[in-house]
Amino acid sequence: MSSLPVSRRRLLQAAGAGALASAAGLGPLGGGPAAAAVVPPVRPDLGVSAYPFTLGQVRLTAGRWLDNQNRTLSYLRFVDVDRLLYNFRANHRLSTGSAAATGGWDAPTFPFRTHMQGHLLTAWAQAYAVLGDTTCRAKADYMVAELAKCQANNGAAGFGAGYLSGFPESDFTALEARTLSNGNVPYYCVHKTLAGLLDVWRHTGNTQARDVLLALAGWVDTRTARLSSSQMQAMLGTEFGGMNEVLADIYQQTGDGRWLTAAQRFDHAAVFNPLASNQDQLNGLHANTQVPKWVGAAREYKATGTTRYRDIAANAWRIATGAHTYVIGGNSQAEHFRAPNAIAGYLTNDTCEHCNSYNMLKLTRELWQLDPSRADYFDFYERTLLNHVIGAQNPADSHGHVTYFTPLNPGGRRGVGPAWGGGTWSTDYNSFWCCQGTGVEINTKLMDSIYFYNGTTLTVNLFVPSVLTWTQRGITVTQNTTFPVSDTTTLTLSGTMSGSWSIRLRIPSWTTGATISVNGTVQSVTATPGSYATVTRTWAAGDTIAVKLPMRVIMRAANDNADVQAITYGPAVLCGNYGSTTPAGLPALTVSTITRTSTSSLAFTATANGATVNIGPFHDAQGFNYTVYWNTGAAAVTYKLVNVGSGLVLGIQDMSTVDGGLALQWDDSGTADHNWVMVTDGSAVRFRNVNSGKVLGVENMSTADNARVLQWSDNGTADHRWTLIDNGDGTHRIRNVNSGKLLAILNGSVARGAQAVQDPDNGSADNRWRLVRLT
Repeated sequence: MSSLPVSRRRLLQAAGAGALASAAGLGPLGGGPAAAAVVPPVRPDLGVSAYPFTLGQVRLTAGRWLDNQNRTLSYLRFVDVDRLLYNFRANHRLSTGSAAATGGWDAPTFPFRTHMQGHLLTAWAQAYAVLGDTTCRAKADYMVAELAKCQANNGAAGFGAGYLSGFPESDFTALEARTLSNGNVPYYCVHKTLAGLLDVWRHTGNTQARDVLLALAGWVDTRTARLSSSQMQAMLGTEFGGMNEVLADIYQQTGDGRWLTAAQRFDHAAVFNPLASNQDQLNGLHANTQVPKWVGAAREYKATGTTRYRDIAANAWRIATGAHTYVIGGNSQAEHFRAPNAIAGYLTNDTCEHCNSYNMLKLTRELWQLDPSRADYFDFYERTLLNHVIGAQNPADSHGHVTYFTPLNPGGRRGVGPAWGGGTWSTDYNSFWCCQGTGVEINTKLMDSIYFYNGTTLTVNLFVPSVLTWTQRGITVTQNTTFPVSDTTTLTLSGTMSGSWSIRLRIPSWTTGATISVNGTVQSVTATPGSYATVTRTWAAGDTIAVKLPMRVIMRAANDNADVQAITYGPAVLCGNYGSTTPAGLPALTVSTITRTSTSSLAFTATANGATVNIGPFHDAQGFNYTVYWNTGAAAVTYKLVNVGSGLVLGIQDMSTVDGGLALQWDDSGTADHNWVMVTDGSAVRFRNVNSGKVLGVENMSTADNARVLQWSDNGTADHRWTLIDNGDGTHRIRNVNSGKLLAILNGSVARGAQAVQDPDNGSADNRWRLVRLT
């Protein structure tokens, strides 16, 4: 949410069941998920080539993810629906009975009250879909029935047909006239209600939720249809959540083109046009006002096939993850995007709003289904889910309350509320921030992106203790792992199987030397980091697949300062435990001293500021002050790379600072792009360009001769690592770890501007380099 009285957060789905139920006498946990009650969409998504399993087909087993789910489930079963209905009933001129009002962002005087209820509808519906929890279903059913009564009383309340909210319809009149000044973000709240009702309908089969949903959507359509294009675009300057997303989803669910037309009215030209042109104009924008719009663009592409929508979503993802994202996967400082690559300068107590990462996960999932060969999508998903989202829940709280911001300043500590309202962790009834809403949503669907399928091919994207019941094929897959403490996960097959079929396994970019074994025998399959390995065979019940993904310490530099770095180990970000003390600044870390001290936990030690510091996984950093980023400046050494064949130096074309900027040779003119920091990475090094902060790699991780060398974000792929071979005459060969080929110049050219490529070790002069130390 915006720190000013203007902006509100976003959401996604909602929940419910079938029959109406009283809040009293809610039933016990049901015996199993109600997969048969799921209402499928009328229209299939266009362009997808990977499909999720229904929520009830995947169950979490013992581990941190299940612990998060259980704490959230406890809260969902506890919270009083009548208190949550207070503002709806009061606004629609119905009795609030004996219910007490709620507080925080749902207080009766708070501008954008009644956004949280949509999040809870989604969470209740998901809890029923996943676990068959009839208590959650009954709460959703009861809320839907009472919302229907509110909607039915609109004539007496003086509202238009279908209207449903906790604040008067006159706020929309002021919004359209651009005179709204009370801090409300009306369509933001309506989006949450629509999404919640939609989820109750599609996850539980509650047809009353459908009726209330379509009546409210009809009110939106009628209200917006009468506005001119310029009026509509002006109105979109106020945060509106994911209205384009939810209306496109209703179109997919019903097949009624009315809802697609309404969705497209919410296409925000001021945001979409630059993204369609691949321009980063995010600086200064309220971050999570934008991300739901991007998710909406992805959904609109899948509804229409219009490639502009796909490009907007994909460009937004690339820009946000490449130039605006901290090492834990989160983005934003004080809820706003900063200048591209501005990371080290914004390590504060109000970084990484939880909602942003939740919505970036949604966007990532949408995009990956369009191109399931892109392992980098789920590398980001894994990093963000583990380090930011899982860690945002307070494990000491039985109701699973969350932090709004995740501080990244030295001496930061989780448990920081929003600027508007303050506080530490969310509460049962007196916070109801946006991040509390997305917190209950994500922690009831943590299993939804572990497995996907296409035909008979199974894809395993995440390494989480879980059981997949592939009911369509009569197959069960049980995944056992302590990942990321262990580098190995084991999949065991059971059920009835016949014929040959494939299992695709994500090989993360951060690993090297990955192996896949079936029944104890290592398989001869390609397991390139940053790709998928596929095992195809005639499987049998009892078969086991062991996936070993060796981990190592990799230092990740901030985009804007190569000296400011974070420690990662596999997918896990590590942090220093400073107890109750607060470092005066970024501690000076001696990277070479980082040592793992346990095989049963991610426990490390290192030397920082001359003293020993305990290092551990950031997702478990609770109840103490920590540092995620460190000062490693003493180890930074800058070089020029001079080609022996031409005498020219290696630089980046046009001094580019973007991913994909081409490496070439040029006169030694003294520009910053000719300078490279050599970062030690185990037995190899990475070359970080001083001008851009990017590292030297090979296009598309190619292993082919003459593949172009370029710069890219430091995402840990093997092609970013190089080994130095001393020729004994003051020159070196620079061998790529991924391909085994040498850094060279295309065709041995001596011309200024010739492209750098990788080449076989053929003894030519252009394969040799002088490393001229500058600092």
